[in-house]
Amino acid sequence: MAIRAKAKKKRDVGALKRFWRKARKPLAQSRFVKGAISSLLVQWLRLVRFTNPLAKGSADLEKANAEMSPAIVAMWHGQHLLAPAVYPRGRGLVAMVSRSADAELNALVVEKFGLQAVRGSGGRVDKRHLDKGGARALIALKKALDAGMNVCMIADIPHGTPRQAGLGIVTLARLTGRPIVPVAITTSRRKVLQKSWDKTTVNMPFGRCAVALGELVHVSAKADEAEMELKRQEVTASLNAATEEAHRIAGGAR
Repeated sequence: MAIRAKAKKKRDVGALKRFWRKARKPLAQSRFVKGAISSLLVQWLRLVRFTNPLAKGSADLEKANAEMSPAIVAMWHGQHLLAPAVYPRGRGLVAMVSRSADAELNALVVEKFGLQAVRGSGGRVDKRHLDKGGARALIALKKALDAGMNVCMIADIPHGTPRQAGLGIVTLARLTGRPIVPVAITTSRRKVLQKSWDKTTVNMPFGRCAVALGELVHVSAKADEAEMELKRQEVTASLNAATEEAHRIAGGAR
């Protein structure tokens, strides 16, 4: 009997998985479903921010905004989810969001917070090549900076090496002359998705929030390939240092 019940349970689980595989794609393409999920995510992020007061030692984003704008905000994949809820209200920001289907929810969340999103990936830049989508996105970000707005880029390359900056953000700094400001945000209560490639952090309510800024990185308009590589390494080191500092300030499990 036990063997029969176990086999039936296995068939039921298999049938459920097959149903979900068939249903997942049309659900993912539904505007209504995406709008509903993004609205729930916005409410969750607002709850997390409201119930996580800034910990002592956190950076003053209002002051940083006044002193550094317009600037290029750099963050890591998987560590950026709370950013729209933490960014100072009423301050313009244009964020680059990946063109992947999965990232569409990120774009909707950004826009529901009153910020702007441009779709593209600026990470995969090398000395010879930048894909058209990435080029268009970098142009849009340059226009925003020229207009006096801050922009935000995820520094590491999607599904590349996590917490290693790509050349895209360095290229934008060279084109615009604006500083790269590494920013790390975390909470004392958090769940790290260990199986995700970027160790995505899900911030939880009822703890402390910490914001840390890394050393600014400036890139000369005349930077050659060797200097661009050095600046890429600087961004990596500065953003990793900011991440460590944010974790120190917030406390909690790593």
